[in-house]
Amino acid sequence: MNTLFKSLLLAGLGAVACAAAAKADPVAASLASFAVPNSSYGRAVSPGHVAIPREIVPYAGNHAPGTIVVVSAERRLYLVLEGGKAMRYGVGVGRPGFGWTGTHTITMKQEWPDWRPPAAMLKRRPDLPRFMKGGEDNPLGARAMYLGSSIYRIHGSNEPESIGHAVSSGCIRMLNEDVVDLYGRVKVGTRVVVL
Repeated sequence: MNTLFKSLLLAGLGAVACAAAAKADPVAASLASFAVPNSSYGRAVSPGHVAIPREIVPYAGNHAPGTIVVVSAERRLYLVLEGGKAMRYGVGVGRPGFGWTGTHTITMKQEWPDWRPPAAMLKRRPDLPRFMKGGEDNPLGARAMYLGSSIYRIHGSNEPESIGHAVSSGCIRMLNEDVVDLYGRVKVGTRVVVL
């Protein structure tokens, strides 16, 4: 069997699998065009990097269904579901000196958001651009959910290898695939608790 035929056969099987997943899960439909093995929206993941799986887990906390709970020490975000369950995602959190705790609500949601680094970040990093249009190279990734009147967001990332680490300036980073999933499950007004 020649290499071209094998590639076409595998691509066709992948498309069938994506179509079946999209039918079962509407979020998968929005991701079907991004189904690229070992990548995060077309970005190669560093060799040796293992993605933290998104999964439904038992949840015994006292937060109401629909609440987002970020446990910074675990590098995990939980979307509390009904019936003692939660959807758990891997996240990147604030590096030493930039971590925070508190409660906010989502006040705005954006797809492929533009990025304007805050003044304090520009003071630390004058080499950063003052504005970056939304897109694959943008550090906010595929989606952003803005937290109250703070400078913090839950957002995607163009650095998938940063998930599971304390590396940000305080924002909660997610894989693009995961932030698209979460974005579709929550609305403006959702309560966010960062521990």
